[in-house]
Amino acid sequence: VGTLHKSLVKADNLDLSDQCREVSGLTPEGLGKAEPLDRVLQQFSQLVSSDLKVLGRSSYTLCSDGQLLIRQVLHPETSKKNFLLSDCFYSFYDLRKEFHTCYPSSAAVKDQTIKTMAEYLGLGTDETEEDFGVWQVKTMVAIIFSMLSESCNHIFTEPETVKYKYETGPCSKSETVDSETVIRARGLPWQSSDQDIARFFKGLNIAKGGVALCLNAQGRRNGEALVRFVNSEQRDLALERHKHHMGSRYIEVYKATGEEFLKIAGGTSNEVAQFLSKENQVIIRMRGLPFTATQEDVLGFLGPECPVTGGKEGLLFVKYPDGRPTGDAFVLFSCEEYAQNALKKHKEILGKRYIELFRSTAAEVQQVVLNRYMSTPLIPTLPTPIIPVIPPPYTIATGSIRDCVRLRGLPYTAGIDDILEFMGDATADIKPHGVHMVLNQQGRPSGDAFIQMKSADKAFMVAQKCHKKMMKDRYVEVFQCSGEEMNFVLMGGTLNRSGLSPPPCKLPCLSPPAYAAFQTAAVIPAEAALYQPQALLPATRTPQASTAAPPTVTYYPAQAAQLYMNYTAYYPSPPVSPTTVGYIAAPPGAVAAAATATHTPILPQPGALVRMQGLPYNTGMKEILSFFQGYQYAPDDYNGLIQLSDQARSVLQAPKEWVCL
Repeated sequence: VGTLHKSLVKADNLDLSDQCREVSGLTPEGLGKAEPLDRVLQQFSQLVSSDLKVLGRSSYTLCSDGQLLIRQVLHPETSKKNFLLSDCFYSFYDLRKEFHTCYPSSAAVKDQTIKTMAEYLGLGTDETEEDFGVWQVKTMVAIIFSMLSESCNHIFTEPETVKYKYETGPCSKSETVDSETVIRARGLPWQSSDQDIARFFKGLNIAKGGVALCLNAQGRRNGEALVRFVNSEQRDLALERHKHHMGSRYIEVYKATGEEFLKIAGGTSNEVAQFLSKENQVIIRMRGLPFTATQEDVLGFLGPECPVTGGKEGLLFVKYPDGRPTGDAFVLFSCEEYAQNALKKHKEILGKRYIELFRSTAAEVQQVVLNRYMSTPLIPTLPTPIIPVIPPPYTIATGSIRDCVRLRGLPYTAGIDDILEFMGDATADIKPHGVHMVLNQQGRPSGDAFIQMKSADKAFMVAQKCHKKMMKDRYVEVFQCSGEEMNFVLMGGTLNRSGLSPPPCKLPCLSPPAYAAFQTAAVIPAEAALYQPQALLPATRTPQASTAAPPTVTYYPAQAAQLYMNYTAYYPSPPVSPTTVGYIAAPPGAVAAAATATHTPILPQPGALVRMQGLPYNTGMKEILSFFQGYQYAPDDYNGLIQLSDQARSVLQAPKEWVCL
C-alpha cells in the first residue's frame, strides 16, 4: 500500500449548497484556492509513479467505488476542458462489481456502497474522520485486502474499459439491435458530427457505427440523433446526461428502440456497402454540387492537399431514383488531417456554385443513399385520405410588411392555448385566425409557429418582450418577420439571419411546380380532430377566466385548426401535400357543419374533387380531359364555387359528359 494523498480540485462553480457544505466540509474559499483539474491529475500521476518505485513495481490499475467517477466525471470534464487523460483512466476495476462477484450473497451491485460492503465484512468505518473522502479510501483498502485474503482468494481479472475513440462502420438491416441499448438525443447543433456526439457521451462505450444522425425532409440534419451503446448499463448512464450541455445548448436524452435505430442506420445496398467497406475513414458530405459535376471535377476541387481514399472509389454521388444527380456526394479520407484540409474549402466555388462541406457518418450515408432503393419511405407518412379538405374562407397575408412573428423552439407538447398564455397581454393584438402551427413530415409538431399581428409595431413589441422567454422547460425564440417570409417557411423554405432560402419546390430540377389549389393552407374541421388525434396537435383546452386573453377576441377559429405541412417533393423524404393532414376520418355531418359555420360553399359528396399524381410535366388540360372521358359531372353544382380561367370555363361549359378539376 502506498501513501495516502488528498488534493482538492478547483470547481467551475463555487456556489455550494448547504447539504454539500455539511457533508463535505468544503468552503468556497478553500475551493477557490485549489488547483485546476489538469494540474491535480498531473500531480496524481507523479505521486503514483514515485510510490511504484518504492514498492518495486512498474504498473498499476485503478479501482473505483462504482463507475460514476471515471465515466461520468473525469472523462466528460477533461473532454470539455480539452486535455487528455492518461491511459490508466481507460481501464479500471469497479469495486462494487468485484465485491458482488466475490460475495454473491451480498446486495445487488446497484445497491452497494462502501458502507454496506464494509458492514457485510464486519469492518468498522470511521465516519467521524474530519477530512472528507479519507475514511472512504481507507475503507476501500480494507475491503480489497479482505477480498485478496486466502479465505476468498479473489482475482481481479476483467477490468472495465473505456473506448479511446468512436469507431465508424455500416449497419445492416438484418442486425438485431437491443432496444435497451438505444437512446435518442435531441437539440443537437445542426452542424454536429458523429464525433461531436461521441464526445458528448465521452466515457461511455458507443457500439461500432452506433451514431445515426436524423435528417429532415430536405435531407439536412434536424438536430436529433439515435445512439446505440454496447450494453444496457452504458445506455442507463447515457440517460443521466439528460439536459447536459454541448457548447451553449442543452441536449435532451430519451429512450429509443432498436427498430427506430435500424430505420435510420440500417442498409443493404451493395454500392453503399462497398463504399463503407474501408473502415476507420473520415466521411465528408459535399452539398450543392453542379448537376454536371464528374468525379474528376470533385477530385480537382479537393486538390492534392486532401487526397481521397482510393481516388474515384472514395466518392459516392447521391442520385434520385430516376438517376438524376441531387447535388450531394460523400467522400472518404484516410486521416483527420486530410479531412480538415477538405473542410477548409467550405463554400468555395466549383463551376458557378459554392460547395458546402460537412462531417458525416456511415449511418447518414445509408439514410440518404439507400432511400432511393426502398419501396417504403424511411419515415411513415400520414394515413390514407378519407375526406376532402374544406377550402379556407381566408388567405394568409403576404407582402413585405413585418407584421408577423415566428416562434421557434416550442415544446413538442405545446398547443394553441400554451402559445396564447406565453404571449400574455399581446394576445389582444393577434389577428383573427392568426395563429399558425407548423407540422413536420410525420404530421407532428415541428416546434415552430407563426402568428399574424395587427401591425408591424405590435409584432416588434412581441419579439422584444417574448424572445427567449420560457415555455414549460424550454426557452422560445421569437423573431419578427413578414407575411412573405412566413409563406416561404410554411412552403418548405428556411428563414435565418442570413436571409431567405427558397423552398426546394421552387428550385429548378427538384420537383414539379406547385398546384394552384395548394397555395393556401388546409383547414381541418374541429369535429374531425376528435377521430384521429394522433395525426393532429393536442386539442385546445377550454380557456379559464384567469387567462390574459379577452374572451371576445377570436385568435383561433372554434371550427378549424390551421396545421401546415411542407409539401415539397425534395429527396430523400416522400412528398407530402399540405392537404394530407386534412384527410381525417369524420362523419359527413361534421363536414357539412363546418362548411355552414364558415359560410363557405361545400362540394357535393362523395367524390367532388380528385387529385392526380405522377402526371408528365408536359401534360396539358386536353390530355387530362381525355383521360377522364366517359365520367359524368353536373356543371350547375360547381357554378361560382371554383375560380376558372376563361379558357377552362369554355371547355367545361361545352356539351360533354365528363370533367376533371
